[in-house]
Amino acid sequence: MISKALSFVIGAFMVSGTPARSVPAVAPAAAQELRELLAASRGVAPSLCSLAADGLSSWGGRWQAPAEAIQSDVRKRVHVERRQRLASDEARALMEGLASVDACERHISATLIGRLADTTIVATLLPRLAAGAAPERQSVLIALGMLEAPTALPAITRALRDESPGVRANAAWALGRLDQRSAVPALAIAATDRDATVRAAAIVSLGQLHGTDSVETIIRILKSDPAPEVRRVAAWALGEMRDRAAASALMQALASDKDEDVREMAVWALAQSNSRDAVDAIVTAMRGDASEDVRETAAWALAELNARRAIDALAAVVGGDKDADVRGTAAWAIGELHPGKAPATLVKAITDPDPEVRLKAAWALSEIGDPEASAAIVAALKTEQHERVQQAEVRALLRTGEESEDVFRTLLESKDADTREMAVRALAGHRNSGPWPWPQPRPRPMP
Repeated sequence: MISKALSFVIGAFMVSGTPARSVPAVAPAAAQELRELLAASRGVAPSLCSLAADGLSSWGGRWQAPAEAIQSDVRKRVHVERRQRLASDEARALMEGLASVDACERHISATLIGRLADTTIVATLLPRLAAGAAPERQSVLIALGMLEAPTALPAITRALRDESPGVRANAAWALGRLDQRSAVPALAIAATDRDATVRAAAIVSLGQLHGTDSVETIIRILKSDPAPEVRRVAAWALGEMRDRAAASALMQALASDKDEDVREMAVWALAQSNSRDAVDAIVTAMRGDASEDVRETAAWALAELNARRAIDALAAVVGGDKDADVRGTAAWAIGELHPGKAPATLVKAITDPDPEVRLKAAWALSEIGDPEASAAIVAALKTEQHERVQQAEVRALLRTGEESEDVFRTLLESKDADTREMAVRALAGHRNSGPWPWPQPRPRPMP
């Protein structure tokens, strides 16, 4: 199984178009798994190697280099010819793969059936769901879920009662992909399954289907389920359903759940549900939760809720939290809330040791446009070395109405072309100069 550290490394490869967060050194165990991954790739068939490499580079979304080490036409077959009829020999090969004794072959067969999206194969898959061995039934459900064929609904619903927990879990997952609200009652029963993986899959599907008639069941699960992962996805589902009746349970989870991932999801769900009555509880979490992830998501949530009365609390966090991500997101949140005057801690944050905090603080100051902050921004520009921060500070300075030519002439010597362009436009009298950075906090938690 790939470790969390290795997953983090691979995930970093897949992100494109967003500023990179600081990445910790890869742990020795993760480095060993990387070596094992590379060793396992030796001798693999070109078709499999090409698809695996696609997975590392955001599957199917990249422009291929013209002279890659591995060339395979399988990319064209999978990426371009979706939703075309499978040839009989192709369908036969994939069906045989679903029944393979090799786990990887089963997994790839199920995924390819889903990717190729020929729904005529559903009629061939359904008998396998009743007659195949448990590993095959699990793989068939993956294929059916990816195909999203409503005709499979009755058979998938019956699979919720399968003797195998893996089959029941995949059936619950597949029902969430079919977008058929008639599946909600069966999923609500599965949400109380004896197996935690099944419960979690059923709850996620209920959230995707917005099964609001199961809110009370999910609230009970959030309060009492022994598995932290089940409680976490219960909070997520309540956020997706946007049911205000769940706010009290979510606030209780935020205040007292022992698992930090559950608390983080609870604060996300409160923002997602537009629970404005939860502002005080969210402020308390932002100020005092032991987890930096919870504190950061709480700061984000206050901006989502347009909680202008929390500006002073956000300003205190900008000036005092020990974690740079929390300080940066709190600064971003103040900018989103557009106070009439820039808090002193936000102005000071443009000299924060962390460049991402400085960037978000400068962006927030540009959104506020407080003339009294201009002197501090001018002083920060004289020593700032990070190009993106410089650009944000120039924009902030322009938004305050500052017209000091000396500052902008100095920036004409910048090594960064965007910064020089902003300086030229500023000297020409453009007060909304671009380009400009729009810093965002880290992605919100997902199930």
